[in-house]
Order: sequence, then C-alpha cells, then structure tokens
Amino acid sequence: MAETDRPPPAKAASPARVAAFRTGLSAESRAAAYLMAKGYRILAKRFRTPHGEIDLVAKRWNLLAFVEVKARATLDDAALAVTPRQQARIVDAAQAWLVMHPEHADFELRFDAILIAPRHLPRHVLAAFDASS
Repeated sequence: MAETDRPPPAKAASPARVAAFRTGLSAESRAAAYLMAKGYRILAKRFRTPHGEIDLVAKRWNLLAFVEVKARATLDDAALAVTPRQQARIVDAAQAWLVMHPEHADFELRFDAILIAPRHLPRHVLAAFDASS
C-alpha cells in the first residue's frame, strides 16, 4: 500500500472532551448509587439508540424511571442543561427501551433528572419532564 493510500490517522479526543466523558461517567455512577440507596434497582446504564441515550433506567415497585444525569459546576447549571431537544431524544430512547422490554409496559413511567455538582449531595428531580415536552 502506498503512503498516500493509507487512511488518515484517527484523531485523538481533546483533553477537555476526555475530562467531560470521565466526569459524566463518575456522575452516572454517583447517581446510580444514590438511586440504589433510595430503593431503586438499576435496570440499564447508558442505553443507546439511534435517537438518543438514557443515562439510567431504574425501577422501584411498579415505577420505571428514565433518568438523565447532569453534572455541572452548580446544581442550577445542571438543571438548565436538560434542554427540550434532549428531553425529546430521551423520550424517543425510552420508547425504544420499552419496545425491547415489553414486560415493563404496564409500569408507571416517569422522566427524572439527577443533578450533580461539586460539594453538594445529588439532587433527584422527580418528573423533571414528561413525554409531551
């Protein structure tokens, strides 16, 4: 293969992007532990579809919560980071999850958010948005 026939080398992720990814994973782990301490069972983490991703799918009794986790410098910034566009993508991903897991179709469904900020306990926002948003 000639030197010019080789594909370009893959670009390495920027340090800022790598740091953001690690922060997100850490926040999701904290959120999952927080939910488990509140009696939830985590059914899925980082569920991806072509339409969007759900950070956590959690179950407690007859309730299924699709949870968006946001980590920011402040809890208010984290709350503002759950945009209407993102909410729509989470709703689409939740529909895909339910198609793959019909045994949960009769559960009460809720879209929650868990907000993470340094030096604060996680804030669990129940019914942060709904499927009609």
